[in-house]
Amino acid sequence: MADIRLLNDSIAVSPQITPDDIAAISAAGYKGIVNNRPDDEEAGQPSGDAIRAAAETAGLSYTAIPVTHSGFSHPQLDAMAAALTATDGPVLAYCRSGTRSCNLWALAAAKAGRDPNLLVQQADAAGYDLSTIRPTLEALAQG
Repeated sequence: MADIRLLNDSIAVSPQITPDDIAAISAAGYKGIVNNRPDDEEAGQPSGDAIRAAAETAGLSYTAIPVTHSGFSHPQLDAMAAALTATDGPVLAYCRSGTRSCNLWALAAAKAGRDPNLLVQQADAAGYDLSTIRPTLEALAQG
């Protein structure tokens, strides 16, 4: 199974998952999957549709919010916040390494008014460095 890293009680992030991982993800208590990886980013990666089918079969919600090399946008931040609030339980977000998922979560949380210091601490505890997006976190948190 993928390397799942807990950010807080409502979200964890991981590198790429496969349809075969979904049963264990569900058994671990996750209620939703957020895919932050565009299809065909890398040869051999499972398609979003395959992950969606496995998630829905297991009773998990599935949301695709692909983040490409062009970076993050406000609609993506809003979609991430909506996916987290719409799911009744913890969510697992994934991308190639987990970094984009962590960054998207932190940006969405800052936009919602969460303390950037706490976001940085939570990400750091999970092994992710938010220093490159810290100024954006501060700006978003200030509205």
